[in-house]
Amino acid sequence: MLYAFSMSRRWSRLWAAILFLTTFWTLTLSDDRRPNFVLFMVDDLGIGDVGCFGNDTIRTPNIDRIASEGAKLTQHLTAEAICTPSRAAFLTGRYPVRMGMAAGGHNWRYFPFAAGAGGLPQNETTFATLLKDAGYSTALVGKWHLGLNCKTSDDHCHHPNRHGFDFFFGTPITNFRECAEGADTMYVNTLAYKRSRNACIALFVASLALLVLKVLGTNKMSWKTVFALLLFAPCFWIPSRFFFSHRLRWMNCILMNNSELVAQPFDLQDDLTPRLLAKSLNFLRENHDRPFLLYHAFLKVHTALFATERFRGRSRHGPYGDNVEEMDWAVGEVLREIDRLGLSENTFVYLSSDNGGHLEEITPEGEVHGGWNGIYKGGKSMGGWEGGIRVPTVLRWPRQVRPGTVISEPTSMMDVFPTVLTLAGAATPGDRAIDGRDLMPLLAGNRTVTEHEFLIHYCGQSLTAARYRPATGNSVYKAHYMTPIWDEGTGACYSAFGCGCENSWVHYHDPPLLFDIAKDPSESKPLTPKNEPKFAQIVANISRGVEAHRKTLVSVESQFSLRNVLWRPWMQPCCNFPYCSCDLNETSPTLENLPVYEQTSSFPES
Repeated sequence: MLYAFSMSRRWSRLWAAILFLTTFWTLTLSDDRRPNFVLFMVDDLGIGDVGCFGNDTIRTPNIDRIASEGAKLTQHLTAEAICTPSRAAFLTGRYPVRMGMAAGGHNWRYFPFAAGAGGLPQNETTFATLLKDAGYSTALVGKWHLGLNCKTSDDHCHHPNRHGFDFFFGTPITNFRECAEGADTMYVNTLAYKRSRNACIALFVASLALLVLKVLGTNKMSWKTVFALLLFAPCFWIPSRFFFSHRLRWMNCILMNNSELVAQPFDLQDDLTPRLLAKSLNFLRENHDRPFLLYHAFLKVHTALFATERFRGRSRHGPYGDNVEEMDWAVGEVLREIDRLGLSENTFVYLSSDNGGHLEEITPEGEVHGGWNGIYKGGKSMGGWEGGIRVPTVLRWPRQVRPGTVISEPTSMMDVFPTVLTLAGAATPGDRAIDGRDLMPLLAGNRTVTEHEFLIHYCGQSLTAARYRPATGNSVYKAHYMTPIWDEGTGACYSAFGCGCENSWVHYHDPPLLFDIAKDPSESKPLTPKNEPKFAQIVANISRGVEAHRKTLVSVESQFSLRNVLWRPWMQPCCNFPYCSCDLNETSPTLENLPVYEQTSSFPES
């Protein structure tokens, strides 16, 4: 009896141990099955530039592959039609206006200087922060453009490392046209610049005339006044011309490895694409045995356009097409590395663009360097027009998304935030408004209608338009409360290099300009009380959604105040002071894997 009792206790302990080990092993396997995330963000790519969205002259086989093996989102929308606020919304799942990442009173809706004080507020939570807290390894390679410092040149209060990224290699700002050696400033095409130049020339010519008249004795002005006028025009125009032409190259065209400056200015033409690609490939290799998040944010296809020698002149669309094709090649290299590491089935891949193509991006010689937005009206910086906010988006998640899935419902770039957190098993913050919605019910076929009854479209702090998806039927309505004033006879703001958001920049519409986007995606046939019997009801419903949204907003400090965006000399990042010039290229230990470009390349045939 005693022996049987002893054996029973031993078996109980054994079964308890087995149960514990089984539970532990199951949890371990469950943790190991948490998906990896590879998120690509392209800069200024138009929806008409990609093969799977209808372009048959620019080659994008790798983006097309993601769509064929996963899903294509045909009405995926950015939170604003310009980079900085769009990226802030992407990372946080919130409208930019909620966090002060929306400009008002001026047209700088991006950070123009690395030495400015504005940036993504420290109290905002990115999905990178939450995944890092959940045990993920996180990296950002490429463009940040969400601020760097607050008070000094090295406090790095807005740095990616402060927002959840364990590793950062890239530029804290963006790729300006001036970053290409010898390139001219983008401002030389603007009407304001041309007017100031012409005014300076006219003043200089008038001053010369006064000098001649003084020599002839018919001008009674003092010699001091004549020479002051003569010197004023060139003394004003030449320094401003030099500043706008050359300021950005040494001030903004910088490359960082975490907190260290490794290039100032960086070399666009010869090695930037492989340099960034090598960093992403190395990150994948070093973290293949643990959950990871890789956010690869291309500097392409924003100007300055740059391509390595193998891609120059390859496309049928000049330098812009070369850039799109090289970008697609880099996407393919990352996909191939994921395949090689055996991670394809457990990696969520997403690719989109921060806004639509930049229509005003034209060289002084008239060559188009911006993207194509297909049938959609407008482009980058143009408030609520589809061409600026409807972006080419594909994703792949083999475990739940069927190959060839097409989602035509309205979705938002802000939806990536809750989607990533849900898949990773991380909790969504409950202390703030989250405007994104989990994409998986749509992607997995569990929903047929978007969770977004309303989506609000901003231009800076101005609410320009609102989108309404009724729960029944197929219509998607959009009401424009204001639209940009284009140069006469065009569909863009060429004279200003981009459209503004308020006052003399826009037309105001009351009642709003109404379209059914589902039936009229090109926004060419406005609905009116005469051709739409439910016009008043539709407008009233949209007004209800707008007012409900406005009630959720709270006042916050603007990161785009002039105090925050203007250049502060004492905050200028500078390597090798006082020269502010360095390039720790192949000799740097941070670039030991640069030869990856040659080893793994699989260039398409011409």
